[in-house]
Amino acid sequence: MSDAAEVINTVLDADGKYIPRSIERDARTATGLVPKLLRVAGRIPFADDLAAAYFAAIDPKTPLKAKAVLFAAAAYFVTPLDLLPDFIAGLGFTDDATVLATAIGVVGMHIKDHHRAAARRLLRLPEPVKED
Repeated sequence: MSDAAEVINTVLDADGKYIPRSIERDARTATGLVPKLLRVAGRIPFADDLAAAYFAAIDPKTPLKAKAVLFAAAAYFVTPLDLLPDFIAGLGFTDDATVLATAIGVVGMHIKDHHRAAARRLLRLPEPVKED
């Protein structure tokens, strides 16, 4: 992509920085993540990973490319149209889990302990037991 195309395809975010339009669109879509996540958290084993990925995506310290991957994974979870509809018992969230696992595999190093702690607080999960 040329430099001119990159400038044209950017938008000003809330912090006054220019970001790619696709990240801004995925960020808007992902705003529905928390309500949906709280609704289905008991049915999906990857809820804490998804919440931690979301907290990493909204962290200003997370690099732009990592934000793009994490917001895309969160947006896929929220979007009602996906490969396997979420209401299919036993299989509905497997595609969401695969997308999230791939995203974490690619940019998981940017999901820090404080993102995971925020995810546990959101989901009201206990802190992990520290071994001596």
